[in-house]
This record gives sequence, C-alpha cells and structure tokens, in this order.
Amino acid sequence: MDFNDTAEEAKFRAEARAFLEANCAPKSGARMQAESSEGAFMQRAKAYQKKKAEAGFAGLTWAKEHGGRGLAPIFSVIFGQEESKFDAPGAPFAIGLGMCIPTLIAFAADDQKKRYVGPALRGEEIWCQLFSEPAAGSDVAGLKTKAVRDGADWIVNGQKVWTSGAHYSDFGILLVRTNPDAEKHKGLTMFFLDMKSPGVEVRPIHQMSGGSNFNEVYFTDVRIPDAQRLGEPGQGWSVALVTLMNERLAVGGSPGPDYAEIMELARRMPGASGKGALLQDQAFRRQLADWYVSAEGYKLGRFRTMTALSKGQAPGPEASIGKILNANRLQDITNAAIEAEDHFGIICDDANAPMEGIFQQSYMWAPGLRIAGGTDEILKNIIAERVLGLPQDARADKGVAFKDLPAGR
Repeated sequence: MDFNDTAEEAKFRAEARAFLEANCAPKSGARMQAESSEGAFMQRAKAYQKKKAEAGFAGLTWAKEHGGRGLAPIFSVIFGQEESKFDAPGAPFAIGLGMCIPTLIAFAADDQKKRYVGPALRGEEIWCQLFSEPAAGSDVAGLKTKAVRDGADWIVNGQKVWTSGAHYSDFGILLVRTNPDAEKHKGLTMFFLDMKSPGVEVRPIHQMSGGSNFNEVYFTDVRIPDAQRLGEPGQGWSVALVTLMNERLAVGGSPGPDYAEIMELARRMPGASGKGALLQDQAFRRQLADWYVSAEGYKLGRFRTMTALSKGQAPGPEASIGKILNANRLQDITNAAIEAEDHFGIICDDANAPMEGIFQQSYMWAPGLRIAGGTDEILKNIIAERVLGLPQDARADKGVAFKDLPAGR
C-alpha cells in the first residue's frame, strides 16, 4: 500500500487545488445545499459545473471523444479529495455524471452519446435515476413498473419512489419490467427518457429537514421510443449493474461531521456532571476512540483502493464496507452531539445552533444515507458473499417466473 502521490498525481493535485481556490470558497458551515433545487444555488451550481468542464476537471476518466480526459480513476479520486475541502456546489450533477451518463456511454447509440453527454458534462442538463419502488427498494429486481411494446414505442405504467433530484431533472434512466414470464432478474429492460414526457408526474416528498430532495414519480401511459432502450430487452439487470456499481462507490464516503468535529464540540460543551468539558468524560472518550478507529480504518481501506486505481486496477466490492461504516458512524456521531448540546440540540439553524448546525443537518440526512446505494443488510450480504466468500442465502425465487412469485396484498 502506497500512501504517497506519484509525481504525476502530485502535479495533478496541485492543478486541481489551484482551480478550486480560484472558483470556490473553502468549506464552512453546515448547510447541506443538496437540498436546494432552485434559485441562486442552482444558478451557482450550473455556473460552477460549466467552469469545471471547461477547465478539464469534469469527466476525468471519460474518453476524450466524450469530453473527458481519459485519465486513470485515481485522478478522479484525487480531484474528489480536493473538492471536498471547498464549498463546491456539485450535488445536482452527482447522480447524472456519476451513474446515469456512464451507463449511457456504455449502452447508447453514438448519436445519442453525442447529443446527451456534452450538455450533462457542462451542467446544462441534469439527470436522475429511476430504480427504487414502494415494494422494491434495495431489492431492485423486484420492481413492478411495467413497459409494454406498442410498435416503435414502449408504454410505461407504474411508480418510482425516493428519486433524488427528479423535480429538477431534465432526463432520467428508467428500469422497468418488460417480461413478467421470466425470472425477476431476467425480465427487466432499461430506458432513458425525457422527464417532461406526457404522463410523467413528479411529487416531491417533504423531509424532516424542511427540504424536498426525494420524490415520488408516477408513469401513466408514458410513451418511450424503442430507440431510447439501453441494452437488449430483458437484459436490463446487466445494464443496471453498471449503474449500481458506480452508485455504491459514489456513496461510500459520507458527507457530514466526523470524529474531529464532535471532538471540537466536546471541548466547548460541559460534561454530564457539569464540571469540566464533555471531552474529559471517560465514557465519551471511549466513544470518541471507537469513532476514530472506524474513521481511520475506512481511510486506510480507501488508500488500498487508491493504490489499486493508481496501478490501473478496478476496485472491488470492498467499497460496500466503507458505506456501512460511514453511514452508521455519521448517525451515531450526530445523535451523540445533539444529546450533548442539551436544549440547544433542538435548534436547526446555522446562525444560532452550536457549530452552525452541522450536527442537526447531518442528523436528518443520516437515515437516508443508510438506505441510499443499498441498505446495511444488502451490503452485508455483498461483503459476505463477494469479499469473504461465504455461501449465498437460500433464494425461493430462483427458477420462478416473476408473475408467479407470491406477493402481499
């Protein structure tokens, strides 16, 4: 494991930092601006994405023909490390550029790539991912939204839920069931569609944070041309795996405060006895040590991944480990911080809450992070089977047509 940048990587890191210093303010405060979808924030986000693309820092690993630089994945990791230190408003484009467009590049026709990749890279068009459903969350293959062939089109009916950014997205990738007579993983097909198509209805979900970044999306007789199909009919699961692998790597690093931030809070807050700072409390110090060990373990695991990327190797399913560690640690830390703040813990306002409300905002985001990219249970199965080599769980749905699977009322 090599912790150091090569000469080429160090040069790139310096270039990235110079760009960020010229175009972004250093990170401060706690507002999770991903919640915002309109007004000044969205304008700023689009302007930043355009500058990022023009400077050659967007789509770093993409081929030059798609507007990228054809660099190894390690350079994307390095830019992400540096960007995380700044108030860079890139959240509206994370799903499109991190998950949707790579899928489009892999499966779409050349003329479609030419039409859609560039505008997405420059922040002119935003994409969302339409996978999860009320009865099929982490078990994506259990989805029920269906598409029926009608000449040169497919007619789609059904519902998706928890679709991040659907209310401000221009396009989306959509996984639907086209063959109920096949097993659940074999009867799926992937499409992309215009989110303004007739019959598409987006209903924002009001969250406890006050934002509405997640959405329900309803499809009523929505027509999608067969030309917008990604992959062969019935092969949608294979296409979806490309998207899901990108998703689980992307959500591995959790946003929000870590042990350093709660240690700073503990220096300011009184302990349970009222004598001395919370940082002197032995029970709290044991918790802090556990969080530190977890964070350092994740960091060293990322170094291993970075070393593999630097050598041109592909990261494996180990990315699931970091996602479980970070999501649970974030929830534990924010809960402990709010309890430590006592009656000030109920204040969710960056102007009045301790440390600009960083713990309150992240506390309300943490449950969503534990679901995004696969629940803890799904990821533990991935780790057990693909990292540790343990046998798979018994599955009663193997060899059974989807239409014949038992379903609740």
